[in-house]
Amino acid sequence: MRAYRRHLPHQAPEGQPVFLTWNLKGAIPRRVATALASERQRLRQMPARETESVPERRIRESKLLFAMADRCLDGAADGPMLFQDDALAKIVEDSILYGATDRYELFAWCVMSNHVHVLLTPIWELRRITQGIKGYSARQINSRQRTTGRVVWQDESYDHWARDEEELFRIIAYIENNPVAAGLCKGPADWLRSSARFRATWPPGQAWMAP
Repeated sequence: MRAYRRHLPHQAPEGQPVFLTWNLKGAIPRRVATALASERQRLRQMPARETESVPERRIRESKLLFAMADRCLDGAADGPMLFQDDALAKIVEDSILYGATDRYELFAWCVMSNHVHVLLTPIWELRRITQGIKGYSARQINSRQRTTGRVVWQDESYDHWARDEEELFRIIAYIENNPVAAGLCKGPADWLRSSARFRATWPPGQAWMAP
């Protein structure tokens, strides 16, 4: 188990796929951050389940909080939504694809208007992977928009590692259906900056290989 800490602890088990989510700086408004903190406190005060270990409880609570935050991001009507500009969304997608096969095995991705989902198995240290994708894409975005010194990404990211093959497929489906669930398109393959558009020739569960 590789672990690192920024503001929150992160874990990346050796050889296991990791589900990552990053959002733009300021995409979570203060009222939602306050609500998330309140919900986190409420969950911690709930009685423990008899059959649930401490790590299992933390995972369950983390998933609930993630779902709450992701619904907010999907339904945002204001705030930073840089990736409504497809040229900027493509920068992020290209940054994700760049490291595939060398730095990580890539299983799915989706670039939404204000956040990004990725499922990968690290080859490099996870911290280096996230720094590489976020750092390079931020520089390219700022350069294209002629903005100097702007912080593009929220410092922290959500990560959850897939425990088994069944969960791997569930995460792939969640990532690729995100635009559909948000009411932005009819089918996963309709979303331009997503792994779903390649599924006709790329079966779920196989690592990405550039065509």
